[in-house]
Amino acid sequence: MVSKTKNESTRSLDQKISRILAGKYQPSDFIIADAKDADLSVGLMAAGANAGHQMGDSGPDVYPTRQVHLVQMQALMDQGQIDIMLASAANVEKLAQKPGNSERVTLAIRGNDATDIWNPRSSDYQASASRPFQSVNLDKTREFCDLALYSLTFNNDLDADLRSLEAYREFRIHSAKLGVRHFLEVFNPNAPSNLSPSDFGGFVNDSIIRALAGVTQAERPLFLKIPYNGSIHLQELSGHDSTLVVGLLGGSAGTTRDTFELLRRGEQAGARVALFGRKIQRSESQLDLVALMRPVIEGSITPVQAVEQYHEILERQGLPSQRTLEDDLVITDPILRAE
Repeated sequence: MVSKTKNESTRSLDQKISRILAGKYQPSDFIIADAKDADLSVGLMAAGANAGHQMGDSGPDVYPTRQVHLVQMQALMDQGQIDIMLASAANVEKLAQKPGNSERVTLAIRGNDATDIWNPRSSDYQASASRPFQSVNLDKTREFCDLALYSLTFNNDLDADLRSLEAYREFRIHSAKLGVRHFLEVFNPNAPSNLSPSDFGGFVNDSIIRALAGVTQAERPLFLKIPYNGSIHLQELSGHDSTLVVGLLGGSAGTTRDTFELLRRGEQAGARVALFGRKIQRSESQLDLVALMRPVIEGSITPVQAVEQYHEILERQGLPSQRTLEDDLVITDPILRAE
């Protein structure tokens, strides 16, 4: 079993959460998570395509193997910049077998894999309202991991949303009995009923608070993971309840400017956690990208300067860039561009 008392005294996540909840937050307390749980979504495409190939291609050697993917995760943990490594239960089990891996970085499993994250090649599951599903057996994963992600997607669909909330209730009760903490991811609607994209920010915020209003402290999430729907909506949620720590999901890969801009604007609007998957995984150099995140968050460099430094690093290392510096400095995320 994971020794919760021992790990909480050494893991950066627990130390930072304590300071945040005590009202002592400093930008150095910002929590960075690498989300490498995409095998529960896109299968063997989780680690992205190898050079010379595109996502969606088929054939041997198109995608990195699981073993290569695990090596990438281990390298990021060894770097010492991230606080959480989120992955599938199968991969967290492997990472947990290396002595010392859980002493500073918190390992986290994806606790459910609802249908709105299913995205294998040639599929269209994501066009339907989310249905709850849970592959993982918490009784087994509790032996090596005490933190899980649970995701919800509300669509203004009474039957679908009710099924999702009922499944979340069962998960909360079971995980609390096992001593497994969780953080709650709430996506924007994937198959909205009578909602437009301009409604998403307020709808998601209200849905989160409504869903947690009947939940006592013992079963509440450690923090949230939500999409960035603009600084106004983020400020509204982060300022509503000082006991609710708000984190941002990364969304699409975008440009390098998108990555750093989201970090900086998110922190300024009250986010205290960033959980980036594709933004890290699809970069030319994951370690170098992550190394520049904290200077941006702490304000020692601007997002533009971070992009410029990143390209200088790629050039020194002889790593080909996916975009020219000029193109990589462009903000492409629609929400960021609109602000």
